[in-house]
Amino acid sequence: MSDILDIPVTAANGAQADLSTCRGKVLLVVNVASKCGFTPQYEGLEELQRKFGDRGFTVVGFPCNQFGAQEPGNAEEIASFCKLTYDVSFPLMGKIEVNGPNAAPIYQKLKSDAPGLLGSEAIKWNFTKFLVDRSGKVVKRYAPQTKPQDIQRDIAALL
Repeated sequence: MSDILDIPVTAANGAQADLSTCRGKVLLVVNVASKCGFTPQYEGLEELQRKFGDRGFTVVGFPCNQFGAQEPGNAEEIASFCKLTYDVSFPLMGKIEVNGPNAAPIYQKLKSDAPGLLGSEAIKWNFTKFLVDRSGKVVKRYAPQTKPQDIQRDIAALL
């Protein structure tokens, strides 16, 4: 697997997929949750999607329930919440784990390619963000408290 776009993922409907349809796009990959203090970041993520989407950018959300059980819903409930509350138009994938022995392969790769503070690979909380360039290379990792609007300049530089 040369880049994250070839790694198998689970779509929201439970089907096996990959992100190869995103080849040539800049991605912001985010582990998301509906009942988190950072959940209002969905609004900022959607703003990025609308601002840059027609220039070859997309946010990809991976629901995760590993942090304080803040994403308890099933795929349909998560999608409904995101659409009704934040009018989310970017893709939401199937619920995954981002840490531990059952961490999704895509997150194993993201964490390896862009370790966090002091070289730690662990995801610390929901809404950790990874910026991926058009070739599928992980460019940068952002902490949960980094607001989506604070990433705009980095996204624009890759477009």
